[in-house]
Amino acid sequence: MKIHIVNAHLVYPDWTEGGLNRSMADRARDHLRALGHEVTETAIEDGVDPESEVQRYIDADLVILQTPINWFGAPWPYKRYVDEVFNAGLHSRRLLDNDGRTRSDPTRQYGTGGHMHGKGFFVAATWSAPAGTFGNPDSVLFEGKTVDDLLLGISASYRFVGFTVLQSYGIFDIFRGTDITAGIEDYTAHVDAQLAVLAGAGKVQL
Repeated sequence: MKIHIVNAHLVYPDWTEGGLNRSMADRARDHLRALGHEVTETAIEDGVDPESEVQRYIDADLVILQTPINWFGAPWPYKRYVDEVFNAGLHSRRLLDNDGRTRSDPTRQYGTGGHMHGKGFFVAATWSAPAGTFGNPDSVLFEGKTVDDLLLGISASYRFVGFTVLQSYGIFDIFRGTDITAGIEDYTAHVDAQLAVLAGAGKVQL
């Protein structure tokens, strides 16, 4: 399999240096390569060539977005990344032709014009929020909304071009005593599980 890892971390000196997200990306890369998979990586903060990134999406069986959650979304350079990469893929018609609707077939739904069917995508994120605040109707902030609800602004772009959105992974409450080492260790099992989902759906061969 070919896996592409996108690291969206934005370094804030003397505050958040990106070590945890780098460790997660490194763990996934090393684990996957040890299993014989081909892995490519992009660190958004280092600069991105949109056309090359489109090609990496076309080549990949699985794309993993590694990101901190800053103010309830990915850091701001990630939005520029999406605008530039997905627009390039639309302009060239390599990621999608259109939004799916056609004058000749009005029954086609919005969001069905993508070419990336058979490929998987998931978010691996670091959160300052505790896991228990999600899916909790007593949560003052999220009022019962889940992690997937909050990640919809990220995952919808991938679903729009045809990716199958797989289960996200999170290390939560990172500033208040979470066992981060265990979270990184558990991450490899999650990666394996998502590969198995793709294989079980007949999308890729492990």
